[in-house]
Formats: sequence, C-alpha cells, structure tokens
Amino acid sequence: MPVLSPSLLSADFGCLARELAALEEAGLSWVHWDVMDGMFVPNITIGPAVIASCRKDTNLFFDVHLMVERPGRFIGQFVDAGADLICVHAEAETHLERTVSEIARLGARSAVALNPHTPLAMVEYLLPQLYMVLVMGVNPGFGGQKFIPFCLEKTRRLKEMIIAQDAATLIEIDGGVTLENASSLSAAGADILVSGSAFFAFPPYRQRHEAFMAAVAKQ
Repeated sequence: MPVLSPSLLSADFGCLARELAALEEAGLSWVHWDVMDGMFVPNITIGPAVIASCRKDTNLFFDVHLMVERPGRFIGQFVDAGADLICVHAEAETHLERTVSEIARLGARSAVALNPHTPLAMVEYLLPQLYMVLVMGVNPGFGGQKFIPFCLEKTRRLKEMIIAQDAATLIEIDGGVTLENASSLSAAGADILVSGSAFFAFPPYRQRHEAFMAAVAKQ
C-alpha cells in the first residue's frame, strides 16, 4: 500500500505546527515540504529555519523537496533542520552523484526528482544508491495543477528499470495526484503519493487519508 505524503504547500502556513499535529493525529506518517527559491521555479516558499522550528513538535517523516538552483549548497542546512529525506532535482545540479552521496553521508535519505520532460536516463546509473526517485506529474512551482498523462507511462518505465537493476529504490509521484488517479499511479509502481490541494481542501484529514487509501485499494 502506498504512503500518502501531504504537501504542505497547500496547508495553512499561519499555523504549520497545528497542521502537522492534525496530520499525525489523523494517522499520516509522512509530510512533504516544498522548498522553492524563485529561480529554479517561479515561486518562493520556505527555508530550513521553518522546518527546524516544526521538527521538535512532530514525529512525522520529513520528505523535503528542494526546487532550488544548485541544491548541493544547502544540504547540510536542511539535514541540520531535521529533514529525514532530501530530494534534489536532476536538472538543477551539475554534479548530481556528488550531491546524492553528500546527502547520504550527512545521514538523510537521498532522492532525485525529474521534471515531466526529463528522461529517466538521468537517474539510471544512480538507482542503486538512491532511496527514492520523484517523478513530477506537473511542471513544478505551483499547486493545483492537473496531472500530465505521459507521466504515468514514465512511472511504469522507471519501475521496470528499478526491477531490472534489482534495486530497492522507491518511486514518489508529486503533482496532480487525486482520488481519481491514485489507483492507476499505484498500479504503475508509485510507492509514495504526494497530494496538496486534493488533500488539504477536503478535511477532516483522517477521512481524506482513508479515502485515498480506499481509492488505491481498488486497483
């Protein structure tokens, strides 16, 4: 059964600690932090100080997605802030293997994200050392977008690559994940589903989490 990782991009930023407590109480185990710098994507969100301020109040797994230019510059700061997993974009880092190795060396799980147009070959040789690959279902930068259909086939092909290499790499899908496509995404190989507006806009959170899990179970 896939893990649901609600994207805090769609949460109430005025009371993040309360939102995290509500998610944990609702039975969620992961939460997705979207870090944007206004350069790699046309939006600005949060930095390590915000994550650090929330870390002490929750046991949720912090899935930190860096949508920033040259993310290797900031790995240490986000590990110190309490990130359990750090995901960097293949398109944003010149020396991707070096950055992935540094994430692991500092004690966090390492992941690489691919924009919709980015070929899977970008991570093929890294799969054995990656905890996760994130397949973007939309062009990053804004919540509430519709899933790009060809990303479903891209997920299937990535799963085949992982199996062919006998790797243990997980697949996460971020962008356009809804109750309507959760089952097909899971069937294609997704292990973690990131949902923002399709989750937070439909409280209470426990019932929404259960609805997602029920949708996945229909496959």
